[in-house]
Amino acid sequence: MVDVKPTHLVSRTITDNWPSYNGDYTGRRFSSLTQITPQNVAHLQAQWVFHSRNAGILEVTPVVVNGVMYVTASNDAYALNAQTGQILWHYSMPISSGLIDDASGHISRGVALLGTRLYMETDNAHLLCLDARSGHLIWDVAYADWNKNYGATSAPLIVKDNVLVGTSGGDDGVRGFLAAYNAETGQLAWRLWTIPAPGEFGSSSWPGETYLHGGGTTWMPGTYDPELNTIYWGTSNAAPDYDGNVRPGDDLYTSSVLAIDPDTGKLKWYFQFTPHDLYDYDGAQTPVLVDAQYQGKPRKLLIEANRNGFLYILDRTNGEFLSATPFVKKLTWAKGIDAHGRPIAPISEPTADGTLICPGVVGGTNWFSPSYSELTHLFYVMALEACSVYFRKPSPFAEGSTYYSGGTKRSPDGPGQKVLLAFDPATQTIAWQYPQIGEGHSWGGVMSTATGLVFFADDADFFEAADGKTGKSLWHFNTGQTLHASPMSYAVNGKQYVSIASGNDLFTFALP
Repeated sequence: MVDVKPTHLVSRTITDNWPSYNGDYTGRRFSSLTQITPQNVAHLQAQWVFHSRNAGILEVTPVVVNGVMYVTASNDAYALNAQTGQILWHYSMPISSGLIDDASGHISRGVALLGTRLYMETDNAHLLCLDARSGHLIWDVAYADWNKNYGATSAPLIVKDNVLVGTSGGDDGVRGFLAAYNAETGQLAWRLWTIPAPGEFGSSSWPGETYLHGGGTTWMPGTYDPELNTIYWGTSNAAPDYDGNVRPGDDLYTSSVLAIDPDTGKLKWYFQFTPHDLYDYDGAQTPVLVDAQYQGKPRKLLIEANRNGFLYILDRTNGEFLSATPFVKKLTWAKGIDAHGRPIAPISEPTADGTLICPGVVGGTNWFSPSYSELTHLFYVMALEACSVYFRKPSPFAEGSTYYSGGTKRSPDGPGQKVLLAFDPATQTIAWQYPQIGEGHSWGGVMSTATGLVFFADDADFFEAADGKTGKSLWHFNTGQTLHASPMSYAVNGKQYVSIASGNDLFTFALP
């Protein structure tokens, strides 16, 4: 029986249950389970495979509580027996017609649980509340129905008695926001707009009614520090993507991480990774919360490997910039990052004839999860060494159409290469690198464990485990499909399992 209490979510130790998208509020994706070790991981075997018939690509991270796994696929939710993969119940609603861009892929990355209730976002930005025991619909709230370009692809996040949701559509001319709904009633508690209205701080970048179409969407789950009572949430690129002339200045609060009061929705502080973003460098990557020694002093850190190719360390109590380290070699959009955390000129820009810019449009990394290990004290992330040719072509906003004002094409140098990186925050250096074999096409993330393992989706359609201290490969399994998801781990009756979605299947592994 499911019964997720707030204490389950607040715990910083992930063992039998994996109660939320990133496992816990910190975003570390660090499992404390110890059954699978570097010494026995080579014996890992597939236990069961769940096939989704209604989703072209699964990007979900499963949630597991008390032996029940919850999985989403498009506008469908499933409860599975976490030991066998047997379907316990299935809720379905039709996919939406008329959606554009990311929303038209009908992607759903997972659920949130509180008590005996399950929450999920639909492709057209509805928040559904289901009975987690039966799959029956309790309520349905449309939270972004005033602009047809809105969609939703994320998993919600529970903070206290609210369900936090965002939208996709940052490339399509919507106005980004984060909203909190009462988990019991579905009533709106607060809404924080990420694009300031006229007269508000930061509105100088948005002349006329451009603020209504400025992007800054909140399309991935954030993280939360209960002690500081602060939510950390990333925002997407500015819109239009490649034409900055219509949005002069920094374009707040796009391509940023926002620190938010969960009780009021008020902004505490912000840090903008890519001011006046011209490259689709969303700041939606997971803001990972780590308590560690930094330059000889204990600090509450926020670590993020950003799409723009720099890995940032901030003081999460106040947003103070501490460091930014390049984690990809191909990096040309800026010369570096100054002492205040701002990019150093010259800044490359898209042109009518095309400009080669690195990282490319996929970014130095993207939405797939990083991980921080409390055993090795290393930060793991899948990086991409690639560039793109960026084009600027001004165009007006139109509902029902994308709002890129240009486009990109692949670099003449080829598709690029994925590299699994281990970064040492204490020294701001890369501890090891594991170059991948493939065409840079995978979208899989990383998880670390208390025995020193790193599980990740490689670039050759394999699910793989490596030694977290050295990067040495220890085990792999060919899924036969491109991975677009991040791994997780759980236990039932003392047996540890590891799961990851690949293609439209969910694979679950354990020792014999």
